[in-house]
Amino acid sequence: MGSGGSAGRGARLAAAEGPDGVEQRLEVRGRQVPAELWAQQGLRKLYLSDAGLREVPDELAELQHLRTLALDGNELMEVPEAVCDLPHLAHLYLGRNGLQGLPPSFAQLQSLRCLWIEGNFLAHFPRALLQLPELRSLQLGDNRLSRLPAALPRMAGLRGLWLYGNRFQEFPPVLLRMDHIRVLDLDRNRIASFPDLTGLASLRLLSYDHNPVRQPPCVGDEVQLVGDGAQEYMEARQERLQSLQRQEEEEEGTEAAPLSPEDGPEDGEGEFAALTGSPEETLSKIV
Repeated sequence: MGSGGSAGRGARLAAAEGPDGVEQRLEVRGRQVPAELWAQQGLRKLYLSDAGLREVPDELAELQHLRTLALDGNELMEVPEAVCDLPHLAHLYLGRNGLQGLPPSFAQLQSLRCLWIEGNFLAHFPRALLQLPELRSLQLGDNRLSRLPAALPRMAGLRGLWLYGNRFQEFPPVLLRMDHIRVLDLDRNRIASFPDLTGLASLRLLSYDHNPVRQPPCVGDEVQLVGDGAQEYMEARQERLQSLQRQEEEEEGTEAAPLSPEDGPEDGEGEFAALTGSPEETLSKIV
């Protein structure tokens, strides 16, 4: 989350935003966050990306109104305990650190809606995440995951799940029970075959690229695919849907023949209108 950058030799920039929406810039020198920052207890957003941090002071917990916190691109080996004491935190960015897990106290972040923890060293799905009902977007790409917990459907609010660049050798069967998932990214794994995914009625985008699959996964008609053979698959699907729509229009036209133009239907609206909506329109509703 791009706030890190050079502010002169030996210094990097951090950014913070208060309740008035005004952004301020601060210099991070010697891997130390300026002490005056912790006195601004009304802060809503704090960006400490790419600041070379190896630890975060306990004073972070005093920023009780913080809603967005970016600590990505640092040298953290574990999640600072102070992070888990921020009750209103909704967006948390921990990507590209040295994390191997999350502490049990992470489950205290009951307001969390978006978590990016890509580019770390997670070999096991963090159990604390199963206790976060408000989480909607979970970015776990480029880790070392090879399986998902059977309790994953407990995360009923989850809408987007990014698992690219992990070590899955088969499609995690528990994902078939994620009825509300809308975006699923399994790019760059080792999955040789996918099950029938038409049962995932809410799914709108599936990325399966760079897996050793021989053909695109079978998905619902409203799903946009990204991967080898996806373009041909979607073009053939579009032709099929257009053919069905023409057939519907012809049938309606035949039935309406005895009626006057004012009384009869003119085209095949209704049922097939939903099939022609763009995936982008649907995905735009994801928070």
